[in-house]
Amino acid sequence: MGRFPAKIDYENIRNARISENQARLASLGLHKTISELRSITTPVKTPPKRKLVKVDWSSVPLRRSNRLKQIEPKPVGESVTTRRSLRYFANSPAKSANGDDSEEKEMRPANAPFVDERLCRSPGVPTERRCMSKGRGSVYDPVFGICCHFCRQKKLCGEEDCKRCNDLDADQPCLGKTDCSVCHSSYGVLCRACLKVRYGEEMEEVRNNKQWKCPHCIEQEGSKPYWICNSSLCLKKRKMVPTGIAIFRAREMGFESVAHLVMDELQRKADKKCC
Repeated sequence: MGRFPAKIDYENIRNARISENQARLASLGLHKTISELRSITTPVKTPPKRKLVKVDWSSVPLRRSNRLKQIEPKPVGESVTTRRSLRYFANSPAKSANGDDSEEKEMRPANAPFVDERLCRSPGVPTERRCMSKGRGSVYDPVFGICCHFCRQKKLCGEEDCKRCNDLDADQPCLGKTDCSVCHSSYGVLCRACLKVRYGEEMEEVRNNKQWKCPHCIEQEGSKPYWICNSSLCLKKRKMVPTGIAIFRAREMGFESVAHLVMDELQRKADKKCC
């Protein structure tokens, strides 16, 4: 009998506390229900649906091949105009005035490649020079300039007697670029600065030596052990890290060029493996 009054007192206290909390929420303005709050908020606007536009394909002509159109192909002898890149014109053999291949296939040197006549400027007109540096050349020219294998700069050379770069004569070789006597390829085209810094040779000596060979041909014949081309392209093909500006380190160590430094490093690695 003594437990019931305690329970009744607890219920009364609980109900009083609930009513007190509700009165406090009402005074703060928080007595709104969830449905009222949802009605206050603005609904999210859904994007309008696109209308499906039907196309009448029956009125559009269909694409058919010449075989289905029953059009006979052109004979082989008939001239067909084709698009050719500048690389094709540069590597194609010399042609006669009639348009046929000449009987005498002249081996064009790499420092005097063919030039597309459509892009040529008038010959004999001197080029404006920003500098007269013989090392790196002067002005970038995509038509008459020849790309160096190492620095890959297609610039006109700064040689005084070069008719190709000074007079824009495409039939003359560039005196500021080398040409290999064996391969006559782009691997043997080096400017004066890259030839000196990267391989330790002078341009005047290369011009006088008609049997000059590029680093790639020297590597293939094996006349110089551990001699390789140290351009970034060739080193990446060998999965080697490019040397960057290594001429200062090479000269501090007493080497003539970067190629001699690389040759010494390869020789030391080979000696360590043998030991």
